[in-house]
Amino acid sequence: MSYQFSIIIPVYNRPDELAELLESLTAQTYTQFEVLVIEDGSTIKADTVAATYQNRLTIRYFFKPNAGQGFARNYGFERARGDYFVIFDSDALVPPHYFEVVNKRLDTAWLDAYGGPDAAHPGFTPIQKAISYSMTSPFTTGGIRGSKKNLGGTYHPRSFNMGLSRKVWETIGGYRISRMGEDIEFAIRIIENGFKTGLIPDAFIYHKRRTSFGQFFRQLRFFGRARINISRFYPKELKLVHTFPALFTLFVMAVPVWALLSPPLLWLSVGLLMLFSILIFIDAARMEGSMKVGLLSVQAAFVQLIGYGVGFLSEGWKRLREPKDFRETGSTIEYPS
Repeated sequence: MSYQFSIIIPVYNRPDELAELLESLTAQTYTQFEVLVIEDGSTIKADTVAATYQNRLTIRYFFKPNAGQGFARNYGFERARGDYFVIFDSDALVPPHYFEVVNKRLDTAWLDAYGGPDAAHPGFTPIQKAISYSMTSPFTTGGIRGSKKNLGGTYHPRSFNMGLSRKVWETIGGYRISRMGEDIEFAIRIIENGFKTGLIPDAFIYHKRRTSFGQFFRQLRFFGRARINISRFYPKELKLVHTFPALFTLFVMAVPVWALLSPPLLWLSVGLLMLFSILIFIDAARMEGSMKVGLLSVQAAFVQLIGYGVGFLSEGWKRLREPKDFRETGSTIEYPS
């Protein structure tokens, strides 16, 4: 069976990234899809980019006031014509085989919603490769995202590379929040409604992510805050592994204290951090075939864990001081800014 896919792409001030993504879609070996570009109140618009591809793709462009990527995706769902909706972030590149792989999997072993992993493109900069490694490495807990089973044994798709059937959308109504963990909340409701989810390992994308460690730190700090935000409404979704970056951050922060109070603990702490760094370096250099990427991956791992940990701890402290009856209200979820 051949499925008609609707690709939903929220865009915010990233016309150059959108052009690269659309170019990658023109090379697909399976072409039964439409593209919906949802411009989410950008000041640097991508309408001319979308128009450039009108003769090469079935593409529609929409502009709406800024409300965040979750609600931008809902805007696309409401206007999609396909049997199956696919969500990409604008900073993605899609390999030519992607939709052929997905169509074959849905035809042989149906999934109501799926997720795919991400990988580093050979053309990425060393920093991008290092960040990609860190976000997919089991040494940083990032590898959990690409495993066949997430924590608890059920796969939770993530919105940077995700698909869902029209029936899922019609049943659960799309995203309820637009930031602060919207994809986690969305996946939880898909599963709670009895839909079958799974990972399609070969449906990977090249995810460009951030191009500097400063941007990467801010992104991961936000991710840490988002995990706490989700626990406001789904407390059982906060697992022990989610605390690891926070514990790592506290461990790193304690090193100067041991320097003043306990030299043996100082040397033990430094030794453990050096061992961790060596493991990251060896694994990343082996995978990427580059000592430079290996060294940068050590930095990326520390930025990722500490960024996430800082966000987790700061939002967690805020959460502890909130009223106990703070919870889901009505058909939308309220949360602090």
